[in-house]
Amino acid sequence: MAQTNVYSVNGDVAGKVDVPEAFSTPYRPDVIKKAVLAAAANSRQPYGPAPGAGMRHSVSTWGKGRGVARVQRIAAGRMATESPNNVTGRRAHPPVPERKWDLKVNRKELALARKSALAATGCADCVRTRGHQFDDAVSFPVVVSDEAQELTSTAKVYELLERIGLGYDLDRAKSGRKIRAGRGKMRNRKYRTPVSVLIVVSDRELPIFKSAANLPGVEIEAVSNLSAAILAPGGDAGRLTVYTESAIQKIGEW
Repeated sequence: MAQTNVYSVNGDVAGKVDVPEAFSTPYRPDVIKKAVLAAAANSRQPYGPAPGAGMRHSVSTWGKGRGVARVQRIAAGRMATESPNNVTGRRAHPPVPERKWDLKVNRKELALARKSALAATGCADCVRTRGHQFDDAVSFPVVVSDEAQELTSTAKVYELLERIGLGYDLDRAKSGRKIRAGRGKMRNRKYRTPVSVLIVVSDRELPIFKSAANLPGVEIEAVSNLSAAILAPGGDAGRLTVYTESAIQKIGEW
C-alpha cells in the first residue's frame, strides 16, 4: 500500500501514513461533471414573476379606424400597456416557478464521482493542471497532523500552509481577487476570488473552521460532507486539498 508524508504544524515531516484505497479510483471526468452539474441544478430556487405581473391595469382597445395600433390602452388615457410589445407591457415569455430544474443521478454514480474527485486531489499532475501552485517537494495527498485542527489564529494556519509548500497558491488566490464583471456587483457579490486550498478535517466543531475562514479562496469542510462539487469546483477535478490524519482514517472506511 502506498504511503505519504504527514506534516507537523511546524512544516516538518512527522511520519508516514497509508493512503486509503479510495485514492486509487480511476479518473472519470465525465461522471464528476455530471454530479457537479446535478448538484448545481438541484440547489436552484424557484424563480418567476407574480401571476398577475404586468396585467394589473384597467385597459381597453380603441379598435380600428383611428390610424393607431390596436393594442391595450389605459382606459382613462392613451398610453399602451399590458401587451408584451409595449414599453410598459408584461414580459412575453417569463420564467415560471413551476419549472423543474432538478437532475437525477444514480447513487453509484454519485459515489464514483466523489471517489474519483478524491483520487484527483492525490495526483500532483492533476492539481497542477487545474492551475494550483505549490512546491515540487510536496507529497500527495497532502496530510497534516491532527494538531492543525486546533489552530486558533489565521496567521498560524497561513504559516502552516506556507511551511508545507502551499503558500504560492494562497498568494495566487489573494492577488487574483477581482471585481466581478456584470450585474452581480449590485447583488452582494462584488468580488470574485479564485478557488484555493481545501482543508478536510474529521469533525465540524473545531477551532480551525474560524481560524482559516479569512484566508482568500480557502475552504474548510468535514470529511462527512465531502462531495464531487466540493472536491472538484465547477466540475474540474484536482483541487489542492489538505487532509488531517483523522480525516484520512475516516476516508479509509469508504
